[in-house]
Amino acid sequence: MAELFAKWRSGLAKTSKTTFGRLATLFGATEITHETWDELEALLIQADLGLETASDVLDSLQQLVRTEGLTRSEELSEALRTELHARLDVPPALNWTNKPTVILVVGVNGSGKTTTIAKLGQRFRGEGKSLLFGAADTFRAAAVDQLQVWGERLGVEVVSGAPESDPGAVAFNAVQAGVARGMDLVIIDTAGRLHTRFNLMEELKKVNRVVGKALPGAPHAVWLVLDATTGQNALQQAKAFKETVGVTGVILSKLDSSARGGFAFAIQRELSLPILFAGLGEKPEDLTPFDPNAFVDGILGK
Repeated sequence: MAELFAKWRSGLAKTSKTTFGRLATLFGATEITHETWDELEALLIQADLGLETASDVLDSLQQLVRTEGLTRSEELSEALRTELHARLDVPPALNWTNKPTVILVVGVNGSGKTTTIAKLGQRFRGEGKSLLFGAADTFRAAAVDQLQVWGERLGVEVVSGAPESDPGAVAFNAVQAGVARGMDLVIIDTAGRLHTRFNLMEELKKVNRVVGKALPGAPHAVWLVLDATTGQNALQQAKAFKETVGVTGVILSKLDSSARGGFAFAIQRELSLPILFAGLGEKPEDLTPFDPNAFVDGILGK
């Protein structure tokens, strides 16, 4: 457990040092003043919680100060920790009742989808699950090659098509192969696409529909990979994907490279989607199930 918390502390070091590291100075042995609130608001916004989320946190803390009669800024430290904890949900247990369980992985270009899929594959293989990959990112040849390399390393079959072939057909074949082979999981990679490109988002809808034709009820999960280094800018992306294909969960990639970890709170507030995994490093084992307690303690430098 100590090793796990150390991983979270290390992975969130940039967010902690860049913004929340100033809390020690802010929460000194001084009285709570208007300047205290102004500085705290600035800090929360710089941490990329977003204006609305930051305002909500401040309102809650100010209410607590009034009801509890707090007068010292150092007393706000634990109150802030408690408030931030309350704003992150524990992710639900993953549901593998369907066989195969089909997971569609979506996101914009460069978010780290293919690498994340490989890391998920290693994790689930380590848990004793049988699985195959569907390489439905047919427009980026490197994505198919990358997934095939990972498949060889992990001993996972990769169903692919010709370059620039119909991604829906690849997804359909992958699901059918998963059914025929009695796999536990089928994880389908999709082409990265900008949320503002209508035709590409419509194509993603088609892939989603085709998967359902291959196996009624599929996909059983749609996971959105968000690049944590983009912070608040990723929210509009996430909203578009949620509306298009009914995203059921979020994976934060590159969290260790970001000073904007605070936008995890905005994801919960704006999207009401669980954060399932977080990328805390480049190694496969660094894709870690999201832990709200470890996350808050990590950004606050506990």
